[in-house]
Amino acid sequence: MIRNNKSQCQCGNTSDPNGCCDGSHLNKILKMKIGIFTIITLLITSTSIGQGLTLDTSSSKLKWTGKEITSKQHYGSLVFKSGILTLEKNKPVSGKFIVDMKTLKNEDLPEDYRGRLEAHLKSDDFFSVDKFSEAILEITNPVADSEKFKMEGFLTIKEITHAVTFTMTNTNNNWKANLSFDRSKYDVRFRSGTFFENLGDKLILDEIVIETDLVFN
Repeated sequence: MIRNNKSQCQCGNTSDPNGCCDGSHLNKILKMKIGIFTIITLLITSTSIGQGLTLDTSSSKLKWTGKEITSKQHYGSLVFKSGILTLEKNKPVSGKFIVDMKTLKNEDLPEDYRGRLEAHLKSDDFFSVDKFSEAILEITNPVADSEKFKMEGFLTIKEITHAVTFTMTNTNNNWKANLSFDRSKYDVRFRSGTFFENLGDKLILDEIVIETDLVFN
């Protein structure tokens, strides 16, 4: 008599006609474990890589403001060419934004006078946009987070790059980023106290303020 060495399957999940354990249920358990492991791996990987957000350039806004030593100031807009922001656990960790300097506009003067100021700002006295058509902000490191995310990065204007710090906020997916930079560091010299003396009330301050509303797809 030939002894059947197979034991009865305790879980009842077998394809053996005598109800003996043939290992088929082990294959299903193994597949289930592999599936769970794959899901966990994907979750860990996606968390470590982060979430990439692409900027909606048509909906996002950038406002610039420049001031003179008097109370006089001018402000206007620029258009983004592209942008991407990487989040980890809903916090910004890196990103890159490119601005089209040829789109520089003034918005405080009457329309009849705007063209003259815009042409001057685009000229070699200021930003030389025909030679340097892009400004680039690269986010390299989050410094601290609270209601406002403090960020470090590099700002490139006229192919000159300097480190900057700035803040970002997010309220109901309404992202804002505000920064200021010293124009004299980017060789923007016109009526700058860094390069010229005795300008009196003709002095234009070196600080340029940037305010943005960022919309992501």
